[in-house]
Amino acid sequence: MLKGTQAIELDDFYAVLFEESQIELSSEILKRVEKSYQFLQDFSKDKVIYGVNTGFGPMAQYKIDEKDQHSLQYNLIRSHASGTGKILVPIYVKALMLARLNTLSLGKSGVHKSVIEVMTQLINKNITPLIFEHGGVGASGDLVQLAHLALVLIGEGEVFYKGERVSTTSAFEAEKIKPIQIKGREGLALMNGTSVMTGIGIVNTIYAERLLNWSVFCSSLINEVVKAYDDHFSAQLNEAKLHEGQKNIAKKMRDHLADSKRIKKRDQHLFKPTEEKVFKEKVQEYYSLRCVPQILGPVQDTLKQVKKILVEEVNSANDNPIIDVASKNVYHGGNFHGDYVALEMDKLKLVITKLSMLVERQLNYLLNSNLNNFLTPFVNSGKLGLNFGMQGTQFTAVSTTAENQALSNSMYIHSIPNNNDNQDIVSMGTNAANMTKNVIENSFEVVAIELITLVQAVYQLDIVAELSSTSQQELQKIQEFIPKFSEDQAMYPFVQQMKSYLLQNEIYSEKK
Repeated sequence: MLKGTQAIELDDFYAVLFEESQIELSSEILKRVEKSYQFLQDFSKDKVIYGVNTGFGPMAQYKIDEKDQHSLQYNLIRSHASGTGKILVPIYVKALMLARLNTLSLGKSGVHKSVIEVMTQLINKNITPLIFEHGGVGASGDLVQLAHLALVLIGEGEVFYKGERVSTTSAFEAEKIKPIQIKGREGLALMNGTSVMTGIGIVNTIYAERLLNWSVFCSSLINEVVKAYDDHFSAQLNEAKLHEGQKNIAKKMRDHLADSKRIKKRDQHLFKPTEEKVFKEKVQEYYSLRCVPQILGPVQDTLKQVKKILVEEVNSANDNPIIDVASKNVYHGGNFHGDYVALEMDKLKLVITKLSMLVERQLNYLLNSNLNNFLTPFVNSGKLGLNFGMQGTQFTAVSTTAENQALSNSMYIHSIPNNNDNQDIVSMGTNAANMTKNVIENSFEVVAIELITLVQAVYQLDIVAELSSTSQQELQKIQEFIPKFSEDQAMYPFVQQMKSYLLQNEIYSEKK
């Protein structure tokens, strides 16, 4: 981890965030950072360098005396620790810290090595700063949220430590951590960049991939429940289109359903002479069952592109100015601008919203007996008229899907000039990442309701023995906490338990 010569990958994030792998800073990284720091200290003595001996933003026209330069950095951190709204869950904070750590480790920011050493301790000891969702406009990066990180590194503010919100001072004393001492431009270097939107975005991709796989699982299982034909996920049909995502989704469905006793072959049912004028069997399934590869394929392809951009961003120097030791120069520009991430987050939340719409339509098919013609209304295993089955949960799924549709509107094109018009066009990338996070979480709720309903359908039809081995293996785990609802009871605990199960478990993956 952070070897100095290799780019950090999504698997590294997964290991740190979900497996609590420890970070080790190589001697090469420490030497590179120290070399950058020393170069900037010498280079800036007789030159005007933004953020070292000038004010910030529209105040950059003011030269800062040498005696005030350290105070300048502290003032920046304290004044910009002004976030509001919901508190970011620790896993997202840990991700953004790792993103910032990697960026600073590139040796393009001129920070003292103590910055990355203390940040590494915080990550390894699961001490996460109190950071709020609201504040960043995505250029000059995530200033407000990263100010809360910087505030903790100087020993101020609040953190989450051992499950509790405590003062930074108390956590540092407990773990014998010394706050950093500002020596150069550490305040600006910590705050100036895209690490919050990128860190949140990386967690979004991990959960989005898990969500996608669970949606494929549900789509496969519903095809078993309805005794669908096998040709709509066949290799021959899907390879007639050239999209990789579509072909991959179809293959996952084929692998899942390979040994199912309920999937029908068209040539055994409809490809034979008949005198029927009105066919008893449905010739083709509804789109929400038949077009799964075509609908979820773009989700997978988009997710692949999002991952590519985020890996590039997290391995980039997204500071300003950029310290280049090799050319012995300092370059002023806009690498802090978050448009790349903002656009990818917008794309991701758009396709995840479409996924939730597919799930909601599949749910509606199961609940509407006039559509499926073989399940009771609302998959009600109680007394019709007296009991309600899954009726109440449909309202939740529909309202949550509707919220996703509203949230999926673009943030990438919602620039509002600020900072005395110095930041006259911004990315809103952090907002985009947070909204995408909300869309993904909402979608887990909708999938949870669909999967509970599918379990009720399996109970009602008594078809476990006919299902594929993949379905049987997973349902065996789920049926331990989702019973058959023959009597009405409060549904919210079951929905929350199913949502937690989906969030914490992989399907179709070696990661467990």
